[in-house]
Amino acid sequence: MPLYKTIKVNSSVVAHIWKIEETEGALADGVVLTDHCQDRLRKMKSELHRRGFLSIRHLMAIEGYEDKDLYYDDFGKPHLTDGNYISISHSNQFTAIIISNGPAVGIDIEKQREKILRIAHKFTPLEEYSTIANTDALIRKLTIVWGCKESLYKIYAKPGLSFLHHIIISDFDLADGKTTGEIIYKGKKSDYDIDYFEFEGFTCVYGLVN
Repeated sequence: MPLYKTIKVNSSVVAHIWKIEETEGALADGVVLTDHCQDRLRKMKSELHRRGFLSIRHLMAIEGYEDKDLYYDDFGKPHLTDGNYISISHSNQFTAIIISNGPAVGIDIEKQREKILRIAHKFTPLEEYSTIANTDALIRKLTIVWGCKESLYKIYAKPGLSFLHHIIISDFDLADGKTTGEIIYKGKKSDYDIDYFEFEGFTCVYGLVN
């Protein structure tokens, strides 16, 4: 079972990362899906997406959950039937979940890619990075910032929320491993603690309501 990493964030929050190495058949073994999720799986054209979908059910099982314990609201945000918070992410051969019986949580995994340089202006003010001369360092930092904003977006989950205009990430050094963020939207402000780490050319970020 390629459980890649477990992060005990605190007494209320735990995260797990899976590295997808098994066949689709091996991952399907022992997984019981609801009719709705069986239909979702059948409609996925990418085998890697199907394998990721199934691996997430294995991650949930580590914490004692089955597919029937998971549902999505109209905004596409996942929820657990027992009221605990859950967030899910999938990037290439890695999947992740974070579960909390305390603060609301969000998690994101991203592959570090040069493409982020072309889209960065859509989610963060580029002038904030003018002092970073090394391209690799810039890609790494922008990937962390994107992951931070994605994880907070998953927590907040409100229509119209803008990465660029409403989600603010405090500056950080790559080696810090943590930062903070805030969402200011429709006159309301909320604060978040954020942790991040890098592995095998990927970045994992998770945020918690402060």
